[in-house]
Amino acid sequence: MSLSTESTITGMGNIRWEDEDTGFDTVAKSVDFQKLLEQTTGETAVREGQIVKGRIVRISDDSVAVDIGHKVDGEIPVSEFRSPEGKVTIKVGDEVEVYLDCFEDNDGEMVLSRERAELLRAWDRISDAFENNEIVDGLIMSRVKGGLSVDIGVKAFLPGSQVDLRPVRNLDKLIGQRFPFKIIKFNKKRGNIVLSRRVLLEQDREKLRGETLQSLQEGAALKGIIKNITDYGAFVDLGGIDGLLHITDMSWGRITHPSQLFEVGQEIDVKVLSFDEGRQRVSLGFKQLLDDPWNRVAAKFEVGSKTKGAIVSLTDYGAFVELEDGIEGLIHISEMSWSKRVRHPSKVVSIGDEVEVVVLAIDQEQRRISLGMKQMEPNPWEIILEKYHVGDVIRGKIRNITDFGVFIGVEEGIDGLIHISDISWTDRIKHPADVFKKGDDVEAKILAIDIEGEKFSLGIKQLTDDPFMAAAEKLRPGTKSEGVVTKVNELGAFIKIAEGIEGMIQASELSTNNSAKPTDVVKEGDTVQFLVLLCDTEERKFALSKKALDQGLDDKALKDYADKAKPTSALAEAFSRAEKDRT
Repeated sequence: MSLSTESTITGMGNIRWEDEDTGFDTVAKSVDFQKLLEQTTGETAVREGQIVKGRIVRISDDSVAVDIGHKVDGEIPVSEFRSPEGKVTIKVGDEVEVYLDCFEDNDGEMVLSRERAELLRAWDRISDAFENNEIVDGLIMSRVKGGLSVDIGVKAFLPGSQVDLRPVRNLDKLIGQRFPFKIIKFNKKRGNIVLSRRVLLEQDREKLRGETLQSLQEGAALKGIIKNITDYGAFVDLGGIDGLLHITDMSWGRITHPSQLFEVGQEIDVKVLSFDEGRQRVSLGFKQLLDDPWNRVAAKFEVGSKTKGAIVSLTDYGAFVELEDGIEGLIHISEMSWSKRVRHPSKVVSIGDEVEVVVLAIDQEQRRISLGMKQMEPNPWEIILEKYHVGDVIRGKIRNITDFGVFIGVEEGIDGLIHISDISWTDRIKHPADVFKKGDDVEAKILAIDIEGEKFSLGIKQLTDDPFMAAAEKLRPGTKSEGVVTKVNELGAFIKIAEGIEGMIQASELSTNNSAKPTDVVKEGDTVQFLVLLCDTEERKFALSKKALDQGLDDKALKDYADKAKPTSALAEAFSRAEKDRT
C-alpha cells in the first residue's frame, strides 16, 4: 500500500492509498496527522502562535533556556521570570508555559515568550470571569484620566464613579491597594476592560441593610463607623444604612465642631433616637449612652454656694460658664458688678477666663443655673445705706451730664443723680450742661436711697426753701397785691408776684369789658394790682384777677369773689403755652 496526503503533516487531512488486491484507490478522510505523528514518533507536535509547555534547562544572568521538545532550546530574557519584587524564583527542571512565536527567526533561533503566555492565559481567565459573572482581584497601579489603572493580569480601567459608593476626592490614596472588582465591560478584540468596585459595595451594602433594618428600632444601641463629618454633625454607617449624629447629641458639654470628638473611619457606639422607616432616616445619639451630668446638679451645687468655672461663651446679655463637663451656668450682665454699668460682658470677662461665682438659682427642669460674680464682693449699696441717710447734705464732683440731669460721684463706682427738675425751684433749665460742666464740685441733699433699684437721688434746690411755698403762705386766696406783667397773649397775662414766681390773670379776669382783648388792657412791663383767686400748690400755679379790683368791691365782696373762683382748663393751657414759649 502506498500513501499520499492532501494536507500538511501537522494538520487534519485525507489519506489516499492504492489497494494492492483490488487496484482501486482508497481515501480515509479526517485523519489527525498530529496524533498520527505522535503515535509513530512518540513526540507531541507544536505549532507557532500557540502556548506550549516546556522545561527549564538552563538559567543565566540574562536568559532562561527552555526545552519545548524541538531540536533546539528557546531563550527567554530572565526579566520575564521576575516577580513584582524583582526576584527570580524558578529553577532548572521547572515546567513552565511559554508562547511559541516562531521556530526560527532571521537568526535561526527559536522565539519564546513567558510574558505573552501569561497575558494570553490572563485574557482567557478574564473572559471566563466576565461570561460567568465572577469577581476578579486587582491591584490599583496608577491614576489615569477619568479614573484608575488596575492590574488584573492585564491592564483594566476603573472609572472614578465606580471606585466607591460616594465620590472619592483623592484617588491617589488608593494606589497600591488591592481590591475585588466586577467586570462591567469586556472587549478582547479591542483590549478594553472596564471594572467596578461600586457594584460589589452596593451588593454588600444592600445585604447589610437588610440585616441592619431587622435590629433598627428606637432606643437600640448599635455600633457604627463615622462616614462623613459636617459642621452640624456626623453621618454614621450602621451597616447598609446611614444615620445622622447631630452635634447637639454628641456631648453633654459644649463643642464647636464634630471633629473635636470624632474622625472619619472611627467606630463608635450610638443610640437610635428616632427611625423614620418610610423616609429611611435615622437620628442617632452618642451622649445618650453616657450619664447625664444634670442628674447630679442638685447634689453637686447649692443655691448660695461658691464655685469656679471657665467662660465658654459671651452674648449681649451675659456670659456662660462651664462649671463641669456638660453643665453650664449664666452670669447675667446685671450680676457682673455692683457699681459699674456693664454694657457688654466682654468689658469684664473673656472666653477662657476662670471665674469664681455664686450660685443664685437652679432650674433643673429647664437645665438652667443662674450665677453671680458681683456677689463675691460686699454689696457697696448696703454700705451706702449705713453711711448715708435721706436728708444728709453731701458734696461731690460731677462725673457725667445727660439731658435729664447730672451724676455726682458718691463712692467708688456709685453715682447719685440730680434730676433736671431738682436743680432749681425757679429757673427754667433747658439742659443741665447750660449750668454745669464735668468736674464741677457741687453740694446736694440726699432725697432717696433705693438699694434694690440701685438708685441714689440728690437735689440742689432742696438745699433752700421753696419760694413758691413762701409765696403761697403770703398770697392766700382773697389777698390783694401787685406785680409786673411779664407776658401777654390771647389767653391772658402773666404777672411776676414774687422772685421766680408767676401768676396768671385769665382774659376774662383782666377787664370789666368782656369784649376787650388782653393786649388792649395791659402790656409787658406794666405794674398791675390783682386779687389772688386761687393757689394750687400741687400744680404750683396762682390764678389772679384784675377785674375784681376794678369793680370797686369791698373786702367781704372780694373774699366772696375769690371763694367762688375755680381753676379752668384755660388756666392750665395758658401755663402750658407759656412754658413752651420759654423753652
